[in-house]
Amino acid sequence: MKKIIIGVMGPGKTAKEIDLQNAYQLGKLIAKQDWILLTGGRNIGVMDAASCGAKSVRGLTVGILPDRNLQNVSKFVDIPIVTNMGSARNNINVLSSHVVIACGIGPGTVSEIALALKANKKVIFLTDEKENFNFFEKLSPQLVYFATNPEAAMSIIEMILNNDNYTNLK
Repeated sequence: MKKIIIGVMGPGKTAKEIDLQNAYQLGKLIAKQDWILLTGGRNIGVMDAASCGAKSVRGLTVGILPDRNLQNVSKFVDIPIVTNMGSARNNINVLSSHVVIACGIGPGTVSEIALALKANKKVIFLTDEKENFNFFEKLSPQLVYFATNPEAAMSIIEMILNNDNYTNLK
């Protein structure tokens, strides 16, 4: 049976402390649902924090890597997927996820959000920067959601999965 894959995207080097805390908690909550966590796979920022949170409760983590440099892989990634595609790997991130969570905002995250919306994927914004959400909401109001904390994001994920008939996935 196929598993639910939740993509957590967010800034690397420029991540705020609140983004890192939210990403860690999201990773834990996603893993507790027995869903697979997918990130950009590197050992910095939101990618590392989310993977660390998932591993803290023995979750399964996948990292879609931009290059062949395995020294930059998060030690919390179980399955590193080497793409050697640079930022083009962002398309793999969003197309492989059932739901995408933008945990903070950076240039790479913005590209992932845009790619997700273009692919008709649902995106949950978990950020203290509401103006970013407002911009994307104008582009695709039926695809974007706003969460004030990780628990609210999880509730939105469950609603999306139920409404979009993912009930046959575990």
